[in-house]
Amino acid sequence: MDATYGRRTLSVLVDNEAGVLSQVSRMFSRKGYNIESLAVGTTDDPAVSRITIEVMADDDQINLLGNQLRKLLAVHSVKLLDPDHSIRRELVLIKVKTETSEICNRVIQIANIFRASVIDVSSTTITLTLIGEESKTDAIVDLVSEFGILELVRTGMVAIERGTRTIYEQTKERGEFDYGKNVL
Repeated sequence: MDATYGRRTLSVLVDNEAGVLSQVSRMFSRKGYNIESLAVGTTDDPAVSRITIEVMADDDQINLLGNQLRKLLAVHSVKLLDPDHSIRRELVLIKVKTETSEICNRVIQIANIFRASVIDVSSTTITLTLIGEESKTDAIVDLVSEFGILELVRTGMVAIERGTRTIYEQTKERGEFDYGKNVL
């Protein structure tokens, strides 16, 4: 990665306890960074959650943020995900106004092109769900906006490394956390 300013994705393993997400988000706020995207969920270990954070920063800033995160007691591991070696996805739900059957059919055609699923239909609305990269989700939102978007919900990005790369160090037993070389 070069030293240019841009969107960076951090993957953080933390204790799955009340208040941990608040500690992490406050740390970004105290340092003056706006979190662009945030997604949290438990891992295969119910005692551990994985937080995926996207923030606009350069190399020096992201290193500072990683070091500050590592100082939090509830944080087990912090890793900057290389965009060339990771998969990023978000889930989007879109409720579109469909006042006529012609509009409804056009929205369904757009959904089919993007491999979105129709999950609800009423006489005046259709709700789509789509999982994909940000460019894909942005494109479908742009296309259906001409019909009138009544509601839009985005989960925020989740990301994982490709292949055998993990947030865990290769030499450790599964369940132990990486404080070694493949982290920030």
